[in-house]
Amino acid sequence: MAGAVSVTWLFDPLCGWCYGAAPAIHHLAGQAGAVLDPLPVGLFAGSGAFPMNDGFARHAWSADQRIARLSGQPFTEAYRLKVLGAAAGRVDSGPATLALTAVRLAAPADEVVTQELAALEAIQRARYVDGLDNADRGVIAGVLDGLGMAAAAARFQAPDPALLAADRARIAAGREAMRRMGVRGVPALILGKGAGARLLDAGQLFGPTDALVAAIAAA
Repeated sequence: MAGAVSVTWLFDPLCGWCYGAAPAIHHLAGQAGAVLDPLPVGLFAGSGAFPMNDGFARHAWSADQRIARLSGQPFTEAYRLKVLGAAAGRVDSGPATLALTAVRLAAPADEVVTQELAALEAIQRARYVDGLDNADRGVIAGVLDGLGMAAAAARFQAPDPALLAADRARIAAGREAMRRMGVRGVPALILGKGAGARLLDAGQLFGPTDALVAAIAAA
C-alpha cells in the first residue's frame, strides 16, 4: 500500500460471519499500510441478547455451513450439540465484548489490535470449535487466562466503572458507525475517516486476500 489506510472493522463476537471473516482480518492486520481498528457493535448484547431457541439454532447452523464453505473456518458437532443445542443457553455477546474491551485497555499501546484479535479468535474458537458457551463469564475468563492475559481476565471478572464506561462507548461508536454508513449487518469494513469514509464490499472478506488488500490500497 502506498500510504496508510484507516480500516474500521465492525463486528460482533457471536456473529458467525465475523468468525468466517477472521482469516482475512488477520491477513489485513499484518499489512503495513492498513491501520486496523476493530469496533464491536453489540449486535447480540444488551437488548439484542435472547435465550437460545430451536428456530435460531436451525437458522444459525444452516448459515454456518455456508460460512464454512466460503471461509474454511470449522464449525464442529461439539458446537452444534453443546451450544446451539443447549436448552438453557443464551445468545449474548455482552460478556465477550466486555472481555475484548478489558484486553484492549490492558494491552501495551503497540499491541492493542494484535492482542484484541488474538483474544477474539480464542473466544470464537471456544464456541465454534470446542463447543463452549462463550456467553459464560467463567469460560471467557478461562480463555483470557489461557492466553496469558491475566490482568484483562481479572478486570473482566470484576469490572470497574472505567471498564464498563469504555465498553459502552465502544458499542455506541460501533452502532453510530453503522447508522452513519447505512450498514445493516456485520461484518463490515469502513475505509477512511470523516466525510471521505466509504464502505468496502463485505463479500471481499471471503475471497482472495490479495484482492482484498488491492481493493483497500486502491481506495
